Amino acid sequence: MRFEDLFDDLESQLEAELGAERRDLEAEEERFRVGRLELRDRIAAAPRQLDLALRGGARLRLRRMALGRDWLNGIVLEGAPADTGAIVPLHAIAGIELDADGAAASVRPAKEAGDLQARLSFAFALRDLARRRAAVILEGTMPVSGTIDRVGRDHLDLAVHEPGEHPRRSSVRSWRVVPFSAFDWVRMP
Repeated sequence: MRFEDLFDDLESQLEAELGAERRDLEAEEERFRVGRLELRDRIAAAPRQLDLALRGGARLRLRRMALGRDWLNGIVLEGAPADTGAIVPLHAIAGIELDADGAAASVRPAKEAGDLQARLSFAFALRDLARRRAAVILEGTMPVSGTIDRVGRDHLDLAVHEPGEHPRRSSVRSWRVVPFSAFDWVRMP
């Protein structure tokens, strides 16, 4: 009888140790997975409504519509006129405010719609605006409005004119070469 109790006790101790070892291994694997996450991964898994703190000090609440390789776009909810479009380069984000559920969701593996969108760069998104001849406002410490004329790898040429005007020679005040690092986001009025 005592041997049976002894073996039962040893068996339950072994099961407990194996369970603890498995939990430790799973926790280590999860820490390793989270350690490889980039900001883009966190945004892809986060709720679609984001509260962004930008490096220039502005705050922007938007509903994310698309997420490229190094940018996101969405519809502005607060921080600029509502329902305007926004393209935000990821390097301009100083922080993202999330509640506890949103923070937990942002570290879960994301289900992304397609990987073509994930490969498109910020410059590609700006080239699309240039092709459309869309009026924009480059928001940051020194906002400037106009139409994107050309887009390089790390800069753009902007035909500077008043918001709402068409980029005709008579309305264009100047052409400005603007590095991507000089603005926090692109507003599409």
